Amino acid sequence: MIEKKNTAINKKPETAVLIGLVTNLQDKEKVQEYLDELSFLVETAGGIPVERFTQNLDHPNSRTYVGSGKLDEIKQYVKAAEIDMVVFDDELGGSQIRNIEKALECKVLDRTNLILDIFAKRAKTAHAKVQVELAQYQYLLPRLTGMWTHLERQRGGIGMRGPGETEIETDRRIIRDKISLLKKRLIQIDKQKATQRQNRGQLIRVALVGYTNVGKSTIMTLLSKSPVFAENKLFATLDTTVRKVVVDNLPFLLSDTVGFIRKLPHGLVESFKSTLDEVRESDILVHVVDISHPEFEDQIKTVSETLAEIGAGEKKVIMVFNKVDAYSWVEKEEDDLEPTTKENISISELQNTWMAKDNNPCIFISAKTKENYHEFRQLLYDNIKEIHAVKYPYNNFLY
Repeated sequence: MIEKKNTAINKKPETAVLIGLVTNLQDKEKVQEYLDELSFLVETAGGIPVERFTQNLDHPNSRTYVGSGKLDEIKQYVKAAEIDMVVFDDELGGSQIRNIEKALECKVLDRTNLILDIFAKRAKTAHAKVQVELAQYQYLLPRLTGMWTHLERQRGGIGMRGPGETEIETDRRIIRDKISLLKKRLIQIDKQKATQRQNRGQLIRVALVGYTNVGKSTIMTLLSKSPVFAENKLFATLDTTVRKVVVDNLPFLLSDTVGFIRKLPHGLVESFKSTLDEVRESDILVHVVDISHPEFEDQIKTVSETLAEIGAGEKKVIMVFNKVDAYSWVEKEEDDLEPTTKENISISELQNTWMAKDNNPCIFISAKTKENYHEFRQLLYDNIKEIHAVKYPYNNFLY
């Protein structure tokens, strides 16, 4: 009997070139920051970022995103380095993808397509798979005409997980029927999930929210004393995990939710609104922040905007600044007249700043080393106890 080789194991990782634009809305520093995140997305998808190109333009070229000169430069590099795919940091239209692919003669993805691919890879439950598939079809539908010739040549790999060739090669009507069917399936699943939430009794519900890869799952494991999958990659958690937790003598339900990200595709937000019901129906949101990330304030803003978009912007929030063990700073010399920058602010100064300027209770911890972990538990207990006393006044014998 001849043994078949495992092609998934032997397959060489795909190499990628990243493309971004410097415009009036985002300067060079911001574009590099976005490309850093895009690079992490490519790595999470299983690819290898090799090079990046940027161009100064008032707005993206309607045909090829970048100008013709820059496109030629990219083409020469792609050909010389034998690059497998080119990934653009913004969402592309179907005709743009077709034009760029024709010029570069390699696979072309945009940020949305890449994120959808990672979600497709991470989806494990039927619920998550339906949500991702719905988002993929919604992404595909308006691009169907422009991407037609591009889609005929799909051969798998990063960005190619999805609805499948047989559906893609059909017309808009069949895709719309598929979207309608998936929405109906989601409604059924949502009803089941809603019933599950109603059956959880009179317990305060707490949801961990935050940017992707900030340590929510690690905190979930610490509090629940039950292992939850955590990984140093983006979107390690797709399906909401709920655990019953007891702090001192006070029980509550804790949920770990999908992480947010800048430029999150609108279709994904729409598709995952049912998963985010745990957030909307929670009594307290624990907003976890990676304090060691240089742009953590922008990440806070992204999460706050997404929470507002899903109708959870007015919830009680506890800010948890995680990863203090990884925070680094450079102390300024006394005679240094240069203005203070982010790199020169100590963790204690940050702590005083955030505690003074924010109305929400906040705490600085390390889930990895358990620094300030007991103080965090006490803060959580005090806030849950306060809500419990108001919501269930006849059950105050618990404490």
